[in-house]
Amino acid sequence: MNSTTTNSTYYFFSINVPYSQCEALYSPSVPNVVLVADNGVKVQVPTSRLRQFITSQGVKGRFRMTVNAQLKIVAFERVR
Repeated sequence: MNSTTTNSTYYFFSINVPYSQCEALYSPSVPNVVLVADNGVKVQVPTSRLRQFITSQGVKGRFRMTVNAQLKIVAFERVR
C-alpha cells in the first residue's frame, strides 16, 4: 500500500532477509536493491538505507519509505 499527502508519498514493505545474505549490502558492486511495495510498485533503494537495520537476525520487519515530490527519499524507517 502506498499513500500520498500534499508533497510526500509513502511506500510500505515487509522485509525478511537472513543475516547470511546481508553481507551483499556492503558490496560496492551492489549500491541499490529493488524492493516491491505492498501495492506492487518496484522501488530502487540505496543499500545504505538498509544497513542501519541489520541485526544478528538479518533485516526483518515492516518498513515505511517516504519520498518527496522529486522522488527523493526523505525517510526510511522500521514501523514494526
